[in-house]
Amino acid sequence: MDPFPEVPFTDDGLTMKSTEPARDPDTHVYTKFFMSHCCYDAIPTSSKLVIFDTTLQVKKAFFALVSNGVRAAPLWDNTQQCFVGMLTITDFINILHRYYKSPMVQIYELEEHKIETWREVYLQYSVNSLISITPESSLFDAIYSLLKNKIHRLPVIDPESGNVLHILTHKRILKFLHIFGSMIPKPRFLQKRIQDVEIGTFKRIATVQETATVYEALSVFVERRVSALPVVNEQGKVVALYSRFDVINLAAQKSYNNLNMTMREVIEGRSCCIEGVLKCYPHETLETIIDRIAEAEVHRLVLVDEQDMVRGIISLSDLLQALVLTPAGIDALFS
Repeated sequence: MDPFPEVPFTDDGLTMKSTEPARDPDTHVYTKFFMSHCCYDAIPTSSKLVIFDTTLQVKKAFFALVSNGVRAAPLWDNTQQCFVGMLTITDFINILHRYYKSPMVQIYELEEHKIETWREVYLQYSVNSLISITPESSLFDAIYSLLKNKIHRLPVIDPESGNVLHILTHKRILKFLHIFGSMIPKPRFLQKRIQDVEIGTFKRIATVQETATVYEALSVFVERRVSALPVVNEQGKVVALYSRFDVINLAAQKSYNNLNMTMREVIEGRSCCIEGVLKCYPHETLETIIDRIAEAEVHRLVLVDEQDMVRGIISLSDLLQALVLTPAGIDALFS
């Protein structure tokens, strides 16, 4: 089967934002690049990997994520003698959102639950089997798996030993392209402006007012299943970005019992230095935007107009769908 079929792009579910780059003669450049490299190629020489036993207390697990500076950890079930899932910031958000009552009431489920107890509760409402990939699988397959399953962490597991070698992410894949992409011809469509290719989300953009509470922001994360929220002021101008990763700071600062704080208070109290919002503009080229995301090592940019009003979100998922999967006739992100 031809891995790069000449697919007629029509209105059969593929949107303009996903098909525009496919009109260029060299549109398959990135598809071929990622098909020709395996996941092992993208594993760094040295990286930190934290693994939790499912009998560990949830609270201790999240503190361990913070202290080790990682965002997720594979879960080992000693009874089954295998990896059964991942503990991520999404779990932390879901626990806070589900069990929070008021600043005066301690979140028992966060303080006392073991990971296995939380999974028993959570798995009643969702299918949460471990999605993984082998080192020999192509990076193209990794991108497809990340986008199709709407996940941000993909464990690379050695099929012989059963060991987790690395956690592959969108950012790691883009960094790999940024480092080794100079060896391949630069596609002409990279010079197109964002307003022309329309890669990203432009309708029903989830935002949060700076006067809203943290709990209200968590509700949006849970209900809309977004990974970041532009924080806007009364005039509608973007003043900050609050991501799922920022929520873990509640564990670091031990302030997760007070979700009545406003977004303004949370942003002002962030321990790390935040230099505004990473933005982009409709007139900027695709190449400029890819470089900005790769160099800043972020997951998305906020598309704004000249008045700093939010007009869209451009994420790594959007870029990988448009540049890698769409040319191969695969619509993983929008299906």
